[in-house]
Amino acid sequence: MSRRATLVTVVTAVHAPSARFLPQAWASLRDQELPGGGQWEWVIQEDGTTDAVRPYVPDDPRVSFRQGRPGGPGVARTIALAHARGAYVKVLDADDRLTPGALARDLAALEADPTLGWATCRVLDLLPDGSTVGFPGDPEEGPVERGTVLDHWKRHDFRPPVHPATLCVRRELLTALGGWMALPASEDTGLLLALDAVSRGWFSARAGLLYRKWEGQVTGQSAHTDPAERTARAAVAEARARALADLGWSYPAG
Repeated sequence: MSRRATLVTVVTAVHAPSARFLPQAWASLRDQELPGGGQWEWVIQEDGTTDAVRPYVPDDPRVSFRQGRPGGPGVARTIALAHARGAYVKVLDADDRLTPGALARDLAALEADPTLGWATCRVLDLLPDGSTVGFPGDPEEGPVERGTVLDHWKRHDFRPPVHPATLCVRRELLTALGGWMALPASEDTGLLLALDAVSRGWFSARAGLLYRKWEGQVTGQSAHTDPAERTARAAVAEARARALADLGWSYPAG
């Protein structure tokens, strides 16, 4: 660890339909312990200005809540960066839950190797009945070399080998790339591809996130799988990643 305790900013985008899940997200975050005196803060950004979210926001000095005009989860997360103070930014969607030790594992990987720009981990789907389901084909634990994510994504119908909802990233790198992509969906995959173009990452084989499956989630709506839009989203995300790679810029610099 560095001489001063490391601060991790956990960023959560929330809209009215998912607000009821915030207490479970909060419970999973509240139980996270960081080594070496590390601390976390929780920045919750509503994608909208309703009265539906605030009642679910916990009363804790480590938690802040703000609202803004709706623009989708990528916009909400990116505007939340204005209030992020941590050296690292961890994504936690409002309807998901961290597993015990997830934040500590992310931090340990990134603190141990300054050539790593980001970290991800294994995901389990959390089904409505409370059961969980994993997936075959996760990569082995260890570094994810530059270009690996894009290559897999291209060969597997626009599906990355690691899940962007588990992302923990160095804040300076995240802001250098402009935050999440300005897309109606897959904005987190677009960011992951950009990160993969300029930096090495890390994958933890231990499950660090319970990814809730429910009727109101954005990725479950028909518009998310519209073939024309999906193709367009993929084209823009790929073009950005390849342009970054071709420019030769990398993290860390030099």
